[in-house]
Amino acid sequence: MAWYHPLLFTLDAERAHALTIAMLEAWGKAGTPLSPPGDERHAVTVAGIRFPNPVGLAAGVDKDARAIRGFLGLGFGFVEVGTLTPKPQPGNPKPRIFRLPEDRGVVNRLGFNNGGIDAALARVAALTPRPGVIGINVGANKDSVDRIADYATAVAKAAPLADYVTINISSPNTPGLRDLQSQPELGELIAASDAARHVGGKRVPLFLKIAPDLDRAGLEVAARAAIDGGIDALIVSNTTISRPPTLRSAKAGETGGLSGAPLAPLARAKLAEAIAITGGAIPVISAGGIGSAAEARARLDAGASLVQLYSALVYEGPGLARRIVAGL
Repeated sequence: MAWYHPLLFTLDAERAHALTIAMLEAWGKAGTPLSPPGDERHAVTVAGIRFPNPVGLAAGVDKDARAIRGFLGLGFGFVEVGTLTPKPQPGNPKPRIFRLPEDRGVVNRLGFNNGGIDAALARVAALTPRPGVIGINVGANKDSVDRIADYATAVAKAAPLADYVTINISSPNTPGLRDLQSQPELGELIAASDAARHVGGKRVPLFLKIAPDLDRAGLEVAARAAIDGGIDALIVSNTTISRPPTLRSAKAGETGGLSGAPLAPLARAKLAEAIAITGGAIPVISAGGIGSAAEARARLDAGASLVQLYSALVYEGPGLARRIVAGL
């Protein structure tokens, strides 16, 4: 185990996360980090975007777009920042991130804490030359009186600077947000976001991130709305509010979304469902519980076009993306 791992584990989980972001931000500003690993065999094109490799950083890690260069330097083929909301918001009360070390998992109830989309986009705009593929994940403010309008506003602001924009309606930590995964709200949301994504005649790719807690009927509704509404890819999936009975960690019962290794079986099952339901009509990106090259390979072999990591970095360290790509 590398030296940084036990050191970070002596800190509160959110403080350790903030320190990691600060270190990667500083590293990215200090020079040009290593380019993503791999060769042409690893490159993949999804939604018209060429990804140098299929292993991406999921949203929720670099919420405020501070360490994009640093994360790309770790070997990720793309980085998805956010979730970003139209107005800054503090999120839920602390503590709100809990490690589950015996299970190699994490529970969080952050609640879309971020400094607002305008501040983050200024950082993205300052990245010259462009360091790689950047996705921007957007959401609605907790106190919003019109959440669909929030998404349309955020998509319109993000589109000029994003390689793709993700509509995140799957966080369990903003009350009522997941209601947008149902009709008629979902269709209205997609239509408003679709109208907002056009920049100077360019149609910026739009991805939709859904929850793993949707049953098959709910997943069918979401997939059909995405296909009919012109969404360019589905991200399956976010954290889960469910708790496998095998969890052993003391903090397993904390309220929030569960991620990491305990999410893997559910994420695999929902990927298989999404692939079967969509029948190749839309690319599917797999997230949840991916912590090794074998797991990433299994998701890609199951039909995923790309994969995304988050919580496994807590336990596997910053070399994980490069190891996974090498293992592919």
